[in-house]
Amino acid sequence: MTPAIENYRKMVEQPWGRMFYELLFRQLSIPEDMRLKILDFGAGFCITAGHYAGFHDVTALEPNEEMRSLRITDNDYTLIGQGMEYLKDLEDDSFDIVFCHNVLEYAEERETILSELVRVLKPSGMLSVVKHNLCGRVMGSAVLADDPGAALELLCGGKEENSMFGGREVYSNEWIESLLAGSMTLDAVYGLRVFFGLSSNNEIKYTDEWYRSMLELETKAYSMDEFKKIAFFNHLMFRKN
Repeated sequence: MTPAIENYRKMVEQPWGRMFYELLFRQLSIPEDMRLKILDFGAGFCITAGHYAGFHDVTALEPNEEMRSLRITDNDYTLIGQGMEYLKDLEDDSFDIVFCHNVLEYAEERETILSELVRVLKPSGMLSVVKHNLCGRVMGSAVLADDPGAALELLCGGKEENSMFGGREVYSNEWIESLLAGSMTLDAVYGLRVFFGLSSNNEIKYTDEWYRSMLELETKAYSMDEFKKIAFFNHLMFRKN
């Protein structure tokens, strides 16, 4: 098992990892009273897939064998150990909702992936894209990692190195919105991880008071334009025309 994958799996169980997903689920606000077909492309440890599988029919695509071996199994979903090769064989208009969370930064064929995700989405269906945000990554490098050199390189257009998947290329919200114009309408943009990733005091993050207050602070801020711009991640929600 790759140490980076193991460490990442442990991280999502920490308070700051759990908060990321709790905020994401609040933003998605998917109803539970109507059974929907959901595709999770690049499902990772299947945390999102497992969460929604309690109420919906979820198909999770994850080609990384190590991540699949550490996946969440709380609820039943269909797990496919493939990516694009499986996606291309799916029928048009197959899913009500498609997730693509922190995937495109690592993909060379991101335009093709997006085209396929739109194709398999039903009319009026929702595409949820979570992506790294440049301003947030710069702040993270400069403040959290105390590495202004890396922050400057990012700000000048450089790539981040990622120990799990190689180079990470941060793309803009405007790029994906322009690419999907015509086929998709942008319904909402949220910030994710505005504040809680900037503090290095992890001890306090295990207290109930910190978690409760920070969760509500993040929830209050994630719809505000000022904080969307500096969040570590942006969450874009599109509706198929």
